[in-house]
Amino acid sequence: MPVDKTSKQVVVLVSQISSGEIRLPEIQRGYVWKPTQVAKFVESLYRGYPSGALLFWKTTDKPRTRDVAADAPTLQPAAEPLYLLDGQQRLTSLHRVFNDHPEAQIVFNVEKETFQNQSAATKKDPRWVKVYDILNHDDLLELRSELLTAGVKVDSKELGQRLKRIEAIEQYWYHLEILTGFSYEDVADIFVRVNSGRALKTLDLALATLSARWSGILAKLEAEADHWAKQGYAGLDVVFLSRAFAGAVLGRGLSAHSHARLVEASDEQLERGWETVKRGLKHLVPLLQHNLNVSRSSLLPSLVALIPIVIYLGERDDEALDQDTANGLLYWLLAAYVRNRYSGSTDTVLGQDIPAVRDADPVRRLLRNLGVHSRLVVTPDALAGRSRESPYFFLSFLACQRNGAHDWWHGTAIAPGLDGAQKLEYHHIHPVATLRDAYSKADINDLANLAFISAKANKKISDKSPSAYFSSLGEAELRAHLVPLDVRLRESSTYPEFLAARRNLLAAAMTDLLDTVRPKWLVDTQSPQPDPIDGLALEMTLYQSAWEAGRLLLSARGPGVTWSGAVALPELEAALAQAADGIDGDVEIAGETIPVRVLEDAIEVQFGPFMVVGTSEQWTEVLARERADARPLSQCPVVPVVPWTGETMRLPVTSTD
Repeated sequence: MPVDKTSKQVVVLVSQISSGEIRLPEIQRGYVWKPTQVAKFVESLYRGYPSGALLFWKTTDKPRTRDVAADAPTLQPAAEPLYLLDGQQRLTSLHRVFNDHPEAQIVFNVEKETFQNQSAATKKDPRWVKVYDILNHDDLLELRSELLTAGVKVDSKELGQRLKRIEAIEQYWYHLEILTGFSYEDVADIFVRVNSGRALKTLDLALATLSARWSGILAKLEAEADHWAKQGYAGLDVVFLSRAFAGAVLGRGLSAHSHARLVEASDEQLERGWETVKRGLKHLVPLLQHNLNVSRSSLLPSLVALIPIVIYLGERDDEALDQDTANGLLYWLLAAYVRNRYSGSTDTVLGQDIPAVRDADPVRRLLRNLGVHSRLVVTPDALAGRSRESPYFFLSFLACQRNGAHDWWHGTAIAPGLDGAQKLEYHHIHPVATLRDAYSKADINDLANLAFISAKANKKISDKSPSAYFSSLGEAELRAHLVPLDVRLRESSTYPEFLAARRNLLAAAMTDLLDTVRPKWLVDTQSPQPDPIDGLALEMTLYQSAWEAGRLLLSARGPGVTWSGAVALPELEAALAQAADGIDGDVEIAGETIPVRVLEDAIEVQFGPFMVVGTSEQWTEVLARERADARPLSQCPVVPVVPWTGETMRLPVTSTD
């Protein structure tokens, strides 16, 4: 089976994409590059950097395909098409730039020779020229003259050379390797091998294997995802469905060797696994909507935690589920959230929980996996130091919703979609402005200071203290949101007491909520086992300036724990980005080189006494939170360099302040 080698210029490749002569086999996932990545790619071509080869497949078969460019015309190619195996992001980006795609409006600063996506500012600045306009200008001499007339400060000859280097991108030669005579299964295996060392995750490789093993599966996944998105469950996307499907077929989570086991699966196993996922979701979503009042998937702290329940419900007959089992499944789900069951290496955990749901007594086995042997009780200590990212935020929403909470002054039910938003609205009870000078960021953003009210209600509150605006609310409205009625607690001076009082109310309401779905056989046979991280907290505070990306200060506190340290934000973000690509790295914290490790789909970093763990997306969300509340670098305190020498405890990054 030969491998032909040839070369083609960019302009030819772009034309072939438009004509349909270059297509994507179904094993390829969607286009994922952001405009910033496209700008960097165009810059690398401008500077003449190597851009790698392209891998194609040529076959007389007609595999399921998709267009390389979504906006490419659907034409019957005059020549036999080539199927792109490696180079999708690069070629799609080039096609977008060459065709003035709205998400590839790359502009070139002719003075500084830099590239970025177009903005309102660059549109007004004559130094920024759209790459598309240069590539499609009939006369570069005329364009040069226009730029000089507009006041661009570059030597005329040098400016002309820079424009020609942009134009020369069309003539860039790509080396092509074209596989001929290979079967679809062979090509899928090659695709997996080619990408196994790249940023593609185990899930991507497993999906590629499934696409080769079972033609049309991607279309099935996309259709199912579209169905649930229309029901408010957009989180049940192709990624989730692929993971659930693989779990149903393999009986465990994914691993580096999953694709080999998927190849060995019979057609009957694949068909049965897919039917399991569809049937399971058909029963699970109504269960969440009706029994917990979860109207949208965006409310759920983790979607992966749903997979064991999907498989359990999908492998049953369609007969009605008895109430105690239904309650038990929901009880386990809520317990799994508050115990952070799926905050780390989720595929390993799935390897324990999927077999559990196939046990004769699935709910008992699932709870045993969690270490839950008696009634769960949420304590005020468990809520101390928790914020928006904590799973207790979800429980506080459910508890307030169950308690009849409505939007203050407007009476609208609290739910995602309030004021047209897709996310759940929440705001501070004690406004930030009234607390900033006396309390830490962690105290201000404490879970107990958050209420589920709309932006309209928050605007009405503005910077007013509860002592000023609570008088316009009735006691019933405050009680519904589990807000203490003691008037003393409405002043900023008694804010710590307010937090303690509201934690008591929230903890009791959360426990009552859990009791509504607690299996009858789960009673107070022993003292509740507290979570090891109850009462412990890790506070992050970002200090930055216009000329420095910033330092992230870390402060751990709790019974028997006191530690502080700092890490340079750019160094941490670079290590996390590398880890997102599956590569271990390190950062310097408190005078030590600390490993940044990849554990399946999670990333862990030791911050003093805590081994902080979370997915790449969770880390990104937490750092975005810190950026939004960054303080001036001039206020950054001096942190002593004291390495941690004690034991470490696992802490989800979502449980940091």
